[in-house]
Amino acid sequence: METAVGISVFTCAGLLTSILVKPSVNIKKHNVSIYWMVVMVGALALILTNSISLKEVAEGLSADTAVNPIKILVLFFSMSILSVFLDEVCFFRYMACFTLSRAKASQKKLFVFLFVIVSVLTVFTSNDIIILTFTPFICYFAKNARIDPTPYLFCELVAANTWSMMFVIGNPTNIYLATANGITFMEYFKVMALLTLAAGLVAFIVLYLLFRKKLAEPLKPNKAEEKITDKRLLGIGLLHLSLCTIMLVISAYINLEMWLITLVFACSLFIFDLCYRGLSHTHGNELKDCLKRVPWEMVPFIISMFVIVLTLDKYGVTEKISTLLECSHPEFSYGAASFLTANMINNIPMSVLFCPIIGNASATITEAAVYASTIGSNLGALLTPVGALAAIMWSNILKKNHVAFRYTSYIKNGVIVSIPAIIAALAVLGLGL
Repeated sequence: METAVGISVFTCAGLLTSILVKPSVNIKKHNVSIYWMVVMVGALALILTNSISLKEVAEGLSADTAVNPIKILVLFFSMSILSVFLDEVCFFRYMACFTLSRAKASQKKLFVFLFVIVSVLTVFTSNDIIILTFTPFICYFAKNARIDPTPYLFCELVAANTWSMMFVIGNPTNIYLATANGITFMEYFKVMALLTLAAGLVAFIVLYLLFRKKLAEPLKPNKAEEKITDKRLLGIGLLHLSLCTIMLVISAYINLEMWLITLVFACSLFIFDLCYRGLSHTHGNELKDCLKRVPWEMVPFIISMFVIVLTLDKYGVTEKISTLLECSHPEFSYGAASFLTANMINNIPMSVLFCPIIGNASATITEAAVYASTIGSNLGALLTPVGALAAIMWSNILKKNHVAFRYTSYIKNGVIVSIPAIIAALAVLGLGL
């Protein structure tokens, strides 16, 4: 047991160091993430030291249960493809330009419009896709308009990682925690809708008050234009995303698993795109670019973390943690624990770890524990750059665009915004349950 715990702790420490110091490297003009390699080495060390056998790992990966990481990865990648496809036909950049054009000379209007559009798009796609799309655009616009990008960058980050709680598809952590505990799309939405609204409104008010002085300065009009490359392809993409969302809503009633629904629509999108290109005799790289942009490093990252958690569960570590979190108000104990743990090991490993912890909890608090952990996994991204994959990508994009960025400023603003937001969300959760 001591060996297993020691390797796991050392791996988590290595992951944290990698994220803060060197999350990626450039190899022949390609940016390659390396943080997942740390977790993979830790998982291999557990197998090589016989802390867990290959047979136990294989049984865990092939188990016909909701917590099966393969099903969860299929769901995540399928939804990523549907969202990335829309970005490839310039939908998100078009929406960003549309937002900027409506603001005219008012920074306050731009701030409000940006928060609203990012929130809406995040609900129906995912926080990672929005961060990847909007962040470089905001950097470019702010530079050309000669305004401080800080309010808008934090506005985007907060909106994307708050409203991602609304639907189960908004964040990989939502997918993992909900599906692992057998929660359907509609069951999830009924609980999370009101508390997401509360957290979103609180976060916006705090953000606005935080940056109100900077937003009082006039905005110098700067034309930003973006055209949809192919309206028919846009229609195909939006139709698939819409129908997929509808099917996810009714998945429990038609007895179909969510991962299977998303996989079918992702495959259908590829078939429709190929047929369209063939019939119209046009060429495009949407499918190829989609496959390039999907974060494939999530596969070894999730599976390796799953191996570590399987080992900890085998030796009763997760059961002991579950006992520590047992109390009369589990929404606050699990919410605070997941929020802080996400900022120590990142929110995806945290979600994988918390699944067996919740599984060892008493049946009376399981529901509250799942939703509280989901809240912590989303809002944890607002506290430090370590908190979520979206926050890591956000900070890396700023560095590439030569935007001044300090971890101390991130944490300072993060504390001011995230604490009121998570208190609001957990309070509504407590009242609702």
